[in-house]
Amino acid sequence: MSAVAVKHQAINLGQGFPDTEGPRDVVEFAARALLDQQNQYPPLAGHPALREAVAAVNRRFYGPDIDPATEVVVTSGGTEALTAAMMALLNPGDEVVVFEPLYDTYLPVIRMLGAWPKIVRLEPPDWALPDAALREAFGARTKLVLMNSPMNPTGKVFSAAELGLIAELVRQYDAYVIGDEVYEHLVFDGLRHLPLMALPGMRERCLRVGSAGKTFSLTGWKIGYAAAAAPLAALVANAHQNLTFTRPPNLQRAVAFGLGKDEAYFRGFAADLGRKRDRLRAGLARVGLKCLPCSGSYFLIADIRGVGFMGSDVEFCLTITKEAKVTAIPLSAFYDQPDAPKHLVRFAFCKREEVLDEAVARLGALCAA
Repeated sequence: MSAVAVKHQAINLGQGFPDTEGPRDVVEFAARALLDQQNQYPPLAGHPALREAVAAVNRRFYGPDIDPATEVVVTSGGTEALTAAMMALLNPGDEVVVFEPLYDTYLPVIRMLGAWPKIVRLEPPDWALPDAALREAFGARTKLVLMNSPMNPTGKVFSAAELGLIAELVRQYDAYVIGDEVYEHLVFDGLRHLPLMALPGMRERCLRVGSAGKTFSLTGWKIGYAAAAAPLAALVANAHQNLTFTRPPNLQRAVAFGLGKDEAYFRGFAADLGRKRDRLRAGLARVGLKCLPCSGSYFLIADIRGVGFMGSDVEFCLTITKEAKVTAIPLSAFYDQPDAPKHLVRFAFCKREEVLDEAVARLGALCAA
């Protein structure tokens, strides 16, 4: 859809990347760091300053005491961290519990490694975790749960009760968890992100993935990190060595500086994104596109039936891109089976307010025509 957006010179509310730069002091730190004679390979597990910062931010926000020397691995973005973690944990024939709709990298990597996904579908509008279906997904071959909270594409933040159920089953079946938590600081409405790693008995079973791209709106830097118990982290580092090996030292040092920012930055960042969510949601409602609940991430899900569109979500996204010059993503792209919902689309609100307003105006003009 991003390629189609470029072709038609459309406002791209499909792909989840901000249209503003990240914090100026973080960018300036990276620029200065290029000039101080530290541009050779950093350690493959990550620059010590960044590993220490990742450990410190884990303690500050969530409680787990992470050893920066042995329990943090810096990767080429969150996606490589996820891939390296799955390479570390999965063998052919293992089963992986995943939640649908899901980020499109998960299933190809699981299958590439010879493992089998056990898909638990969450249903709109509230995307609640189905107790019976989750329990049925676990079995003798369950090796791993791969979960994303806050969740792309739904904007769901898993509740404490839902996390508790997942933790109970993980302990019962002697499994592990990869927590894709790249939107950890983008949580709204007074909610708070809770990692599974922080729950009783889960410290040794969890691998937690974060992303500087999401935390600082610097997606092009591709700096991710994984935190896990030392035996798991060592396996992730082995996989990472054969994928990308390392990342630019100046960017790693700049992210370390950014992670040391005070609480006001993280609160302000979430509050700003929350206002943009509210602005886009209100605008889409005026057009006739009712949005589903969203408690975190970059994304709103809208129901296209309110504007009388009779085609599929794919057809709707192509139509608005060509005729209104606004791009969204069909939600069916985040499902594995053809029985996916065909009336929902995903909009990204991590854009400047004037861009969101212009997109709403264009959609309104099309729907009124």
